Amino acid sequence: MRNISLLFFCLILVASAGCENQKTATAFVLTEDFIIIAHRGASAYAPEHTLPAYDLAVKSGADYIEIDLQMTKEGELIALHDAEVDRTTNGSGLSKMQTLDKIKTLDAGSWFNEQYPQLADRAYESVEIPTLEEIFQHYGKSVNYYIETKSPGMEMKLINLLRKYSLVHSESKVIIQSFHSKSLRKINQLEPGIPLIQLYRYSDKARLTDRELMSLKKYAAGIGANFGKVDEDYIKKAHCHGLAVHLFTVNTDEDIQQAYEIGADGVFTDYPEKRPRIRMKK
Repeated sequence: MRNISLLFFCLILVASAGCENQKTATAFVLTEDFIIIAHRGASAYAPEHTLPAYDLAVKSGADYIEIDLQMTKEGELIALHDAEVDRTTNGSGLSKMQTLDKIKTLDAGSWFNEQYPQLADRAYESVEIPTLEEIFQHYGKSVNYYIETKSPGMEMKLINLLRKYSLVHSESKVIIQSFHSKSLRKINQLEPGIPLIQLYRYSDKARLTDRELMSLKKYAAGIGANFGKVDEDYIKKAHCHGLAVHLFTVNTDEDIQQAYEIGADGVFTDYPEKRPRIRMKK
């Protein structure tokens, strides 16, 4: 558990800086707890975005499983990071140009066997790309989902699936992230109670102005940014505006500890069994 004085400190900063105090889903994201988000599942140990990877993440005690979303030709949502299927299957081409039936014929596991023979299980040769609905059917409300829309246009389909499986009003059961503010704003219009994370990838030292943070607060509950570009001041400034900060992709014990020490609220990691050493501050 984080020292609760950190939250009081943030509240003081909010009051002194005149930050916005809107009713958002932030309370579900900015908490005392440092959360571990299984990056594409336990992707260091099993083929990313497959049920075996998600199963290992759940067994490791991850707080959330991350699911990147792409669409098929007919508009089905599938768990896939790249726009193309080339890197993680034996197929090729854009997923949006292929039917779900075609996607389901692809081998999504053998590449992992070849790249990591010391870890691979031969059973991965028969692993498929799962649909988002299959993931919901498999886990239901037993896990927390951290979902990324990889491109605008899939928001209504995503919301309908969340509603179908009664995940919309389940507080922290679902967080949605995206690099596309258009996508997040659309989701906020459809279901304003879902916590949203605006993603940034910085090439230099991360910076955000108070004006940008106030604009973010109108639809987002937090920020996702690349580890190594974000410092303690950046995080304190985000907290001042009631925004959580989750860092990606953080894989070593030392880096996870550093992320915790500079005040991050959680990390995306390929090794979801890792945890920071929680130090109570005086």
